Amino acid sequence: MVGKVPDASFAHPRLAPIYDAFENERADLATYLDIADELHADHVLDIGCGTGSLAVLLAEGGRTVVGVDPAQASLDVAKSKSGAAEVTWLHGDATIVPRLGVDLAVMTGNVAQVFLADGDWARTLQAIHAALRPNGFLVFETRRPERRAWEEWATDTRPVVLDVPGIGAVEQRMEVTDVSLPLVSFSHTYRFLTDGTVLRSDSTLRFRDRDELESSLLTHGYRVLDVRDAPDRPGREFIFITARID
Repeated sequence: MVGKVPDASFAHPRLAPIYDAFENERADLATYLDIADELHADHVLDIGCGTGSLAVLLAEGGRTVVGVDPAQASLDVAKSKSGAAEVTWLHGDATIVPRLGVDLAVMTGNVAQVFLADGDWARTLQAIHAALRPNGFLVFETRRPERRAWEEWATDTRPVVLDVPGIGAVEQRMEVTDVSLPLVSFSHTYRFLTDGTVLRSDSTLRFRDRDELESSLLTHGYRVLDVRDAPDRPGREFIFITARID
């Protein structure tokens, strides 16, 4: 298995079911649906699919979709959604995906940044390469390090309280815990107001710059076709559109 154990936000059985509530503004999903249309992708692999929001939408469009994630609790949430039966769900990371011959592989959100070590990133790229058809596409997003997003995170420490259906009121607080570039660590603390339970999820992301990413992609068999601004986070993220080199 590549990399670390999934963060508690995705892996804990009480936290995974509230993930979608706190990430409800997923404007990026429409972007990936548009890209799948643009690339005429009928068979899609969603790496780090989490609670399955994108995978289900892709399948609703008539595509063959495989979602893979190392967090079983997140997959359990994904499988409970309407339309989930149309998706093939795999428990693990990219290295367990068979040679599927998919048209498109995607990594949304922070997935591309959770691979902290160069070796883990390389093994992930190699595994995706093997799963793609000849000249298939890999598309992912990554935060631009020059925007220093962690500085905004550090100043916005206000708690967020949501009434999650079927669960009750939950308070979320975020704290930046370490900045040792290119790594940035932070935590989310959740307090379930119905019973007072407090749970913490620790995360670390690696902020790779554009040149580093382009170099690593070329090394591992990808041609960069386009690097776009993320429509939902203009000036903050890049979307890499790449093709497998055969």
